[in-house]
Amino acid sequence: MVKNFLGRFFEKFYVGLILLFLYAPIIILIILSFNSSKSRAKWGGFTLRWYKELFKNESIMNALYTTLIIAFLSALIATIIGTAAAIAINSMKKTPRTIMVAITNIPMLNADIVTGISLMLLFIALRFTLGFTSVLLAHITFNIPYVILSVMPKLKQLNPHTFEAALDLGASPVYAFFKVILPDIFPGVLTGFFLAFTMSLDDFVITHFTKGPEIHTLSTKIYTEVRKGIKPEIYALSTLMFITLLILLIIVNRKNAEKKQIVKI
Repeated sequence: MVKNFLGRFFEKFYVGLILLFLYAPIIILIILSFNSSKSRAKWGGFTLRWYKELFKNESIMNALYTTLIIAFLSALIATIIGTAAAIAINSMKKTPRTIMVAITNIPMLNADIVTGISLMLLFIALRFTLGFTSVLLAHITFNIPYVILSVMPKLKQLNPHTFEAALDLGASPVYAFFKVILPDIFPGVLTGFFLAFTMSLDDFVITHFTKGPEIHTLSTKIYTEVRKGIKPEIYALSTLMFITLLILLIIVNRKNAEKKQIVKI
């Protein structure tokens, strides 16, 4: 009994220690974003001043606007391409399907710095000007595999005979796809979109290598500002980014939980 008690104690202590190291810095960051004092070692009282200063900062607001536009467009385009690619891969025979899935997984297994440098060298070789378009293309490239990964399981759950039945009843392939296939795989498509949006919103390394000097996203802007010295507005910005990503992850997880419940029913 003593051994079981000690085992449970050390297990909880170990888990608590991991959670402390993971989330303590984030909690401190959030607390500092409401600190009226510029000193990180002194609490000067609660304030929303740094959030107001953040929204008055034109350069940060431009970076935020650029980040959201790139994240939305890259997620939308990657979702369309990734869904079409997943359908094409799913219709292949076993051997070519296995090869294509392995090739698709390579960008996810690659280190971000490898992908970023590779894309930068490709753009330079093609004499493509680094800027908004290069960053958008780079984000679409690394987002597509995540969409395919989200849509493929839903395609495997489909009954192929429903699509054939729709064709036999006189529906065109396009009409049958939008009325039969898409509604069934839509949860996977939506999950892929949110995942791609989150990955794009959070990316720094690939963006850093593929952007031009005249464009900044939030991640690269924070990096630039930190090199000059950490300002309280950065705490507020980082807090908002964390909360946004947390909400997106909660939405994605809730969608997955709902899908599992529907499958069990």
